[in-house]
Amino acid sequence: MEYARINYISPNERKERSQIVKSTSTSAINVNQLFQQAHNEGTLSAQSLQTLEQIDIGVQIQAGLGVSVENVHASEVILVTMMVDDSGSIRFSGNAQTVREGHNTVLDALAASKQSGGILSHTCYLNGTILFPYLPMSILDDLMKKRTGVVRYVPNPLVVRMDTKNYDPNEGTPLYDQTVVLLGRVLPKYQEFAEAGVMARTITLIITDGADEHSTTASAASVKSLVQDLIGENHIVAGMGIAGGGQEPFRNIFRQMGIPDQWILTPGSNSSEIRKAFQVFSQSAVRASQGAAQFNQTGAGGFLTA
Repeated sequence: MEYARINYISPNERKERSQIVKSTSTSAINVNQLFQQAHNEGTLSAQSLQTLEQIDIGVQIQAGLGVSVENVHASEVILVTMMVDDSGSIRFSGNAQTVREGHNTVLDALAASKQSGGILSHTCYLNGTILFPYLPMSILDDLMKKRTGVVRYVPNPLVVRMDTKNYDPNEGTPLYDQTVVLLGRVLPKYQEFAEAGVMARTITLIITDGADEHSTTASAASVKSLVQDLIGENHIVAGMGIAGGGQEPFRNIFRQMGIPDQWILTPGSNSSEIRKAFQVFSQSAVRASQGAAQFNQTGAGGFLTA
């Protein structure tokens, strides 16, 4: 059986594949039931469960769940999740294009990975906008299989790259509130696969250029409870602090949120440093996707193993 990968999809094929993916990619699950189940199983503490229940995040979570487990043909998956700061200070500091390029570099690395069919990526912005929900980085080329019998995988046309039209940072910094929403999306997606008998792991990157300013419900302590409940055998939570905050302030911000030191990147405001930080994360994500042993090694070593 021949396996091949292509980089170009004609407009007509892209449209046809998009319609196929759209018709099979909705995942609707009872998130509150999964939260309660996670609590009963000891994954979520009482504090974390209360945090998730206090915020009306059901609609926000459902909007990002993306492809259903029935439409992912992989024996194991890794969920690569990025929450990108879209506050106005990103634009004022001149880093908007650098962030776009950095994010797209991560997508390129994931798509080029041999495990791309089992990598589900999801990107949202700090103020709640969803760039795209959980989607596999590559999909089976059904058209080629039907025409020739050849099995090959192609880049998923629904995975969206950041550009000037879909990323114009001009909002606030509800860091704690939206981190709760983010992790509240990671957990049920993970459990959806686990309950279907599909081995799942997660790596999540939170990107900010400053401390929380606009959260109304969650606190650093409530975020920390969630992070500490998740990190371990199958979950990695990382933070990237960019722009002129300096290294120590960002480390303090993420430490207070429960993120381990080895999973904190502090590139500062230099464009080349920011790009390098995204590359380091992409290397870590690809490495973590290569099976249980690599995931555990990456999780223990953090960005130092990238």
